[in-house]
Amino acid sequence: MQTSLDIFQKNWPKKLKGSRVGLIVHPASVNRKLEHAVDCFLNSRKIELKALFGPQHGIRGETQDNMIEWQGFKNKQTGLPVYSLYSHTRKPEPSMLKDIDVMVIDMQDIGSRYYTFIWTMELCMQACDEMGKSIVVLDRPNPLGGILTEGPVLDMSYASFVGQRPMPIRHGMTIGEIANYFKNEFYPSLDFHVIKMKGWKRKMWFDETGLPWVMPSPNIPTLDAAIVYPGMCLFEGTNLSEGRGTTRPFEIFGAPFIEPDKLVKELKSFKLYGVIFRPTYFQPTFQKHAGKLCGGAQIHVVNREKFRPFKTGVAIIKAIHDLYPEYFQWKQPPYEYETEKMPIDILAGRDRLRKDIENGKSIEHMEEWWKEQCLEFQKKVRKRFLIYK
Repeated sequence: MQTSLDIFQKNWPKKLKGSRVGLIVHPASVNRKLEHAVDCFLNSRKIELKALFGPQHGIRGETQDNMIEWQGFKNKQTGLPVYSLYSHTRKPEPSMLKDIDVMVIDMQDIGSRYYTFIWTMELCMQACDEMGKSIVVLDRPNPLGGILTEGPVLDMSYASFVGQRPMPIRHGMTIGEIANYFKNEFYPSLDFHVIKMKGWKRKMWFDETGLPWVMPSPNIPTLDAAIVYPGMCLFEGTNLSEGRGTTRPFEIFGAPFIEPDKLVKELKSFKLYGVIFRPTYFQPTFQKHAGKLCGGAQIHVVNREKFRPFKTGVAIIKAIHDLYPEYFQWKQPPYEYETEKMPIDILAGRDRLRKDIENGKSIEHMEEWWKEQCLEFQKKVRKRFLIYK
């Protein structure tokens, strides 16, 4: 298959020929030959590249953690200005857009609502709509495929930079399809174009596309990390390590107070599909519990079709909450620019998940309500905006 970057020259919108372009990219914005989008656009005769933009983690992908802002700079190789959309502003300012006609978005998403690139994209759409600029989205595969959805749908009173619009946590959409949803529901007057991929099927996982995997952010080093992320990112709303500072972020988890065998025994009682937990000890080199010995487990996904990452993440938090009530804690704000609401609530997109865990509700009870929300979103919203049948 080919991503839109591989074929953008051939499929560039006719009316935008000769346009001045601003390009939002990160390290994974590469084609099949691992050539970066910046080089592809510089070599194109169809457009004139005028500015670069970068999302969270930096245009070079060097900032490790959440809430680490980075500043814009001048790109030495090209002489182009590079604007940060993860600093004093997350939405392009009029001064950043003044020399461009079109904003091109080429970012590899990982299929989870909390991953911030889709919200950077939405803020670019908003800014371009306000300033009468066009948007072109170069589409890329959803690494988790385009079929399964899971988790609560965001309640807008919990909107934040980890969720600005209603959608489930695992959304099963490509970045182009998400943009299609935003355009039609929220920015009807925006001049908007998606360049489609060639040969992508909804049932494909990333390793079935034949495309090279490039880290979209420093703590998603592999497809394995992306597969567990829809559940394990919830750990950012707790005092538990999600494995940052180890070589398997989001697959390894734990805390200094956890006894691994005891925890794994408890997790087995949930009878979760497609996953085996291996008791482990680890010492994070940075972030939570840095330098301390933590007990915990590693998630080994043995059947990714049956594995439910969100349910698994909730089950782990519930198990640790119940086993270690005197040590387990919810993280307090601030988190991702939200200073009042609890991080776990903005991640889940509502406070019901936290309250259910605190009130000892069963995992089946919880799964029932989020399944219902997911189904409703699929029927009423999602299916209208899918580009690949």
